[in-house]
Amino acid sequence: MKQHYIMPVGVDDFRQVREEYYYVDKTDFIKSLIDGHSKATLITRPRRFGKTLALSMLYYFFTMENAEENRVLFEGCNIEKAGEKYMAKQGSMPTVFLSLKDIKQSKYPNMIAKFSSLMQDLYLSNKYLLERGCLDDSEKKYFISVIDRKASDVDLQDSLKKLTTWLNRYHKKPALVLIDEYDAPIQYAFDNGYYDDAITFMRNFLSAVLKSNPDLDFAVLTGVLRIAKESIFSSLNNLKVSSLISGKYAESMGFTEKEIERIVKDFNATDKLAQIKEWYDGYSFAGTNVYNPWSVINYFDNDCRPSIYWLNTSGNSIVTELLKRTDKEQAKELRSLLQGGSVSATIDEGVIYTDIYKNRNALYTMLLTTGYLTISTEHDAQIMEDIIDLRIPNREVRSVYKKEIVNRIDEMDGSPNLIYLLKALLSGDAEVFSEKLSDYLLTLSSYYDTANKESFYHGFILGLTALLTPDYKIVSNRESGYGRFDIAILPCKNRNNAVIMEFKVAKSEAELPQKAKTALSQIESMEYMTNLKNENIEQIWQYGISFCGKKCCIESKSLP
Repeated sequence: MKQHYIMPVGVDDFRQVREEYYYVDKTDFIKSLIDGHSKATLITRPRRFGKTLALSMLYYFFTMENAEENRVLFEGCNIEKAGEKYMAKQGSMPTVFLSLKDIKQSKYPNMIAKFSSLMQDLYLSNKYLLERGCLDDSEKKYFISVIDRKASDVDLQDSLKKLTTWLNRYHKKPALVLIDEYDAPIQYAFDNGYYDDAITFMRNFLSAVLKSNPDLDFAVLTGVLRIAKESIFSSLNNLKVSSLISGKYAESMGFTEKEIERIVKDFNATDKLAQIKEWYDGYSFAGTNVYNPWSVINYFDNDCRPSIYWLNTSGNSIVTELLKRTDKEQAKELRSLLQGGSVSATIDEGVIYTDIYKNRNALYTMLLTTGYLTISTEHDAQIMEDIIDLRIPNREVRSVYKKEIVNRIDEMDGSPNLIYLLKALLSGDAEVFSEKLSDYLLTLSSYYDTANKESFYHGFILGLTALLTPDYKIVSNRESGYGRFDIAILPCKNRNNAVIMEFKVAKSEAELPQKAKTALSQIESMEYMTNLKNENIEQIWQYGISFCGKKCCIESKSLP
């Protein structure tokens, strides 16, 4: 097929992508499934990582419907290049493709009504089964009840299983079942208070088609979360999971390094490779480095303009509720990630919704599976069990993380507004900066933290300034002039102000003003400004800050 050089923003139908848009070849996924697959495979990935398009590709390859017409879609792709052994499987199976991503109802009856509508469409697309004499009278009656949306809840639970039975009977071949975003109905049920009813329905619906079903060849499911077997996949021993931590098909969704190199070459944008990597790289799926495909596609569609394109608007109600339950230590860990570090957490990908608020580490599991964090080291189960180091993937997510995670913590724990504090710091408003910093010390620190420990105050300020990255570079304990300054904030763009800070601890509140003046004079006497002057910055604010318990005093001046 002719290669189009228009990015498919928001397009997840494989045929449309191949006929009208630029396509990143993911057909090796088909080859992997043909080489060997489980009876049922679940692939978990964050939102907007290409799950729907991947299943759409599988549908167009395997379905017997319009097989000859669909074959053209794979011309020149890796699966065709792999040889006739693989292409012989094209158009060879009765295939069912069902997406549950739009089941977002606030009440259980509405959820059932939406399911009824989806199954009505699916049955209508296979209406030839009703018309060609392969169903007995009772089966015809059932088939018509689904089309007329008169099937009961219990009947709907068997509707997908029955369809595979009739497809196998007519075509003399067991069916392929593709289910996209299988966990969407359960998540919305949990958010809206009808979880027990929804989990019962979904357990029976999925078990009927996936467990001991002779009319099923194999099934592929996608979702964000791996819901625990006890909740939904009970007794389903043939389910294999490809998660963010382990499993096959790591390259099937998201863009790999080689694919990004091909994209920039095709779009004559090889000079943008470093920028793309900084903004959209950094995810680790089962040890494979992956770029966010949604963001990369939007980047090229917007004339290679870096911006925040990925916003995780789905599933945030659980994250928000978990954030409400963070303790001070966990809130400190979450803020520290903005400095480029990592946090160690126990990850349990088998989510049991009813237990999610009882587990302190559930927040990290959710942040990992929803894409706010990624794995920073390889996981060795024998040595570390299920403890994994997590980090923020890239510049784009760091910005989203500030907005959706750190700012929520500040709102929920009653902390002062950090934005005002940082704005005052950068603009030289020492009075407001002192007021806000005092509020933070009062709200977030304890007497034991502040007991004459300059290192505590140093780390405390360093954590607050982390929100400024990546627009500013935060430098700590760096040699300059005749000594080491405590913290410097350097703008990545010269038109912004810079800051240098020196800290002192006072033995009493009466000593605070003098200690602050001493700290400020030390910046000049030790010539800490030497390296900053070489940065070609227009204005540098100098702060001498003294601390005593939860009190502080600030002296400041600017250069020039």
